[in-house]
Amino acid sequence: MPYNIEDPARPIEDLVVLSAAEARDTRGIDLRLRHEVIGIDLAAGTVTAHDRDAGGERRESFDALVIATGARAIRLPLTGFDLPGVHVLRELGDGAALKAALEHGPRRAVIVGAGYIGMEMAHVLTARGLAVTVLERLPQLLPGWHPETVARVDEVLGAHGVERRTGVTVEAAEPGPDGRVAAVLTDGGRLEAELVLVAAGVRPNAELAAAAGLRIGDSGAIWVNQSQLTSHEAVWAAGDCAEAYHRVLRRNAWLPLGTTANKQGRIAGANITGAAERFRGIVGTAGFVVFELEVARSGIGEEEARREGFDPVSVTIRQRSRAHGYPGGSPVQVRLLADRETGLLLGGELVGREGAALRANILAAALANHMTVGDLQGLDLAYAPPFAPVWDPVLVAANQLAKEVAAQ
Repeated sequence: MPYNIEDPARPIEDLVVLSAAEARDTRGIDLRLRHEVIGIDLAAGTVTAHDRDAGGERRESFDALVIATGARAIRLPLTGFDLPGVHVLRELGDGAALKAALEHGPRRAVIVGAGYIGMEMAHVLTARGLAVTVLERLPQLLPGWHPETVARVDEVLGAHGVERRTGVTVEAAEPGPDGRVAAVLTDGGRLEAELVLVAAGVRPNAELAAAAGLRIGDSGAIWVNQSQLTSHEAVWAAGDCAEAYHRVLRRNAWLPLGTTANKQGRIAGANITGAAERFRGIVGTAGFVVFELEVARSGIGEEEARREGFDPVSVTIRQRSRAHGYPGGSPVQVRLLADRETGLLLGGELVGREGAALRANILAAALANHMTVGDLQGLDLAYAPPFAPVWDPVLVAANQLAKEVAAQ
C-alpha cells in the first residue's frame, strides 16, 4: 500500500488480486462478504455467522475448517486518537482512507512507530510533500535491529528532512477548530500535524479460536504444526493469525509477513483435501526501502540469540556492490551473527543503496539449511562486474566472521 499511496493517480483498487466477482464466477467459490463469524462449535462441527447487511445469524456445518482471520493494527487507547485525520495502515480500506486524506493537502504528518511501515510511510509522505516527524517510544528507530544498521537509516531520513524523535512517549492527540486532528502531545512537547499515522505494530486475531478452545501459542497467535493443523483434528489455521515454525529457533514463533501467509494458506488448502504437505518454516527474512536505501535482514539478532542460549559473535563490513573496475555501485554494509562455539550462522542485516535487499536471500537459504560460517564461506556465488565483485560482500563478511569464531 505505501507504494500505491505514493502515486496519486493510481487507484487503491489496483492492489486487489482476486475480486469477489472472479472468486464466485470464475473459481466457483461461495464467497460471502460482510459475514462475521461470531462463534465456532468444535463438538458440533459448526460456525455461526452474522450477516452484517441483512441482519440475522446463520449456522454452517464443516468437515474441515480453515481459520485465516489475520491480524489487526494496534490502535492507541489515548485521548484524541479516534479523531478524524488519525489513521492506521493495515487493510485496503485504511489505504483508501489515507490516500483520500492526502487529497486535502495536509502539510504536516506525525508517524507514531518506527518499524517497517513507519519507515516506508516516512518516505511516501515526504514524497507527497508533507513535513514528517517520526516518533518512537523505544531508544532507537527500527527496534530489534542493530545500531549500525539503524545509523544508516537514520542518516538517510535526516538527509531527506524527516525529523526523528526516539525515547518519546505519546500522550494524546488534540483537535483543531474543525474537529480534525491538529497536534500530537508527547512528554517532549506538542507537535502540529494535520495527519497522524499510527504504525505501532499488529496483533493476531486469535480471539475466535481461543473462545472455541483451540490452543494459543506463547506468542498470542494460534498454535499450528507444520501441516497448519491446530490442536483440533478438523481445524487448520494460516496467515497472520497463526504461528510458524522458525528454523533458527527450532520452535514456533510469530512473524506476520505476507510471504509466510501465502505459503501457509497453500499448505492448509492442500491438506484439507487430503494432501500431506508440510510448511518447512521461516527464518525471519524481511526487507524494505526508505528513500534510496535498501534494508534487509534474516535470522535473529544478538539479544534474541542470547535469550535462546547462544553465545553470539558478530562482524560488520562494507564492500562495494559491483566490481572495482566497473562504473557505478556503492557500499553494501553487511552484518553477520554466529554462535561462538559451533560457528552456526544465526542471522544478518544488510543495508546499501543497491544490491543489499536481495542478498538477504543468500542468508535466508543458509539459515534455513543450518549452515555454519564455514559453509557460507564456501558458497559458489555468481560473479560479474555489473552486479558483484569477485568476493561478494556476503562472502567478505563470512571470511571476517570465521576469524572471530576461530579465535575464541
